[in-house]
Amino acid sequence: MADDLDAAASVFAAVRPRLFGIAYRMLGSAAEAEDVVQDAWLRWQAYDRATVADPAAFLATATTRLAINVLQSARVRRETYVGPWLPEPVATGDDPHLGAERGEALSFAVLILLERLSPTELAAYVLREAFDYPYPRIAEIVQTSEAAARQLVSRARKHVRSGRRAPATEAEQQRLLTAFVTAARAGDLAALEKILATDAVSYSDGGGAVRASRFPVVGAPRVARYVRAFADRFWTGVTIERTTVNGQAAALLHRDGELFTVLTVTTSGDRIDQVLWMMNPAKLTAARP
Repeated sequence: MADDLDAAASVFAAVRPRLFGIAYRMLGSAAEAEDVVQDAWLRWQAYDRATVADPAAFLATATTRLAINVLQSARVRRETYVGPWLPEPVATGDDPHLGAERGEALSFAVLILLERLSPTELAAYVLREAFDYPYPRIAEIVQTSEAAARQLVSRARKHVRSGRRAPATEAEQQRLLTAFVTAARAGDLAALEKILATDAVSYSDGGGAVRASRFPVVGAPRVARYVRAFADRFWTGVTIERTTVNGQAAALLHRDGELFTVLTVTTSGDRIDQVLWMMNPAKLTAARP
């Protein structure tokens, strides 16, 4: 029995990064994704494993269906979330950790857009775009026909394409983030307006746990004035650590040795489209390298 359980654990460990990658992309929360993966392990542990021909397929199916269930309840909770809800940042600098063959459906710009999909559309999109699952397999996992699975992915792709601008290169995104931090610390209004897109939006996710704007700030002039308004008090005593979260450059802001904000930007061309301030303490753990 012990040997059998050891074998089960070994099989599970081999696919665990992929399971986490699926769950995280669907839920936008590392904590909730870890819970889903743990539930999948409990199911695997208790299941009659001798009847399972393809353990990896079984576990991916279990994880996806569990994530769909969690997502339905999570979205109800997010309706009463205090202020903007942003995906939980996950460190990807040293190790992608998310088990994807592709980086798709990992960036904040895409994760934010995916929030508007139905749970089944989201599952189908993640399985296809991030993990290249074939349509018959996707249909089996989400319990629909192959034709319907293709439709789910097609609708999701159209939604993402319509809401997403062509992203800047990795180097350009990093340059713009550095320029933003420099201008923000100095309260340099002109420099801020120069790098912000006309319709730029600033989102601050404090979750009601810390002081943060409870509404998005829209438009380059307003975002620039907003950032300048709190420059003196916000940046006092702050140290900055450069890292990579969700496959993009980010700044970890520390005060008195404690991480209190993950700051990143989404970009297109040579301008910043979104400024994302992740400040809810409960959502910062997975951002540490």
